[in-house]
Amino acid sequence: MAGSLLDRAIYSYPDVDRLVGLHSGTAKRWLEGYVRDRRFYEPVLRQEPTGSDSVTWGEMVEARLLAEFRSREVPVQRLRPAIVQLREEFGRYPLAHARPLLDVSGRELVRAVQERVGVDPSLQLVVVRSGQLVLADAAERFHSAVEYDDDEVARLKPEARTPGVVMDPRRAFGQPAIRSVKTEALAEDYRAGTGRDDLADLYDLTIEQVDEALRFELIAASERAA
Repeated sequence: MAGSLLDRAIYSYPDVDRLVGLHSGTAKRWLEGYVRDRRFYEPVLRQEPTGSDSVTWGEMVEARLLAEFRSREVPVQRLRPAIVQLREEFGRYPLAHARPLLDVSGRELVRAVQERVGVDPSLQLVVVRSGQLVLADAAERFHSAVEYDDDEVARLKPEARTPGVVMDPRRAFGQPAIRSVKTEALAEDYRAGTGRDDLADLYDLTIEQVDEALRFELIAASERAA
């Protein structure tokens, strides 16, 4: 895994909460574990706590997949035994190697792991429907939002309604961007009074790209306020 894009540490815990749409503090609990009623709960997405304030691209991607389950009644902590088993099969970031894990050839392995560790049905990555082994709805949403280089997730579309906005750890510091221009920067300039035409000229974008970036920021702001 040396030199893997997945190892690139470019985020903070608040970044992950904000970009993935989690309640404040959730990313740190998933990655560092937490104490409740004098009991320590192990991290879900790390083998063990690291004490680091940085989050890698691989961890961001895995948090994005876990976030698809955040509205479930069952806590994602219960997925940890399955992730531990998948880590043995796929390496440090099993959920960020989702192409082999979630493609047809890998689903049988995932199902075997789910059955072996007793994953709650509402947290399963693959399920049987009409006699076919298919992705669960949450896994399907994730699968449609990511792009791969080889078998690693290399790009992520944070919002399905704005597919031109992409997170790429090699561009714009991994923040949501359109053609390498941060959507946040476009929104700040727009709020400061710069018109859409001027923004398009300034950043060498089309009007449609400017509008998509602004729409993404509006959606993100409304979801954070919810």
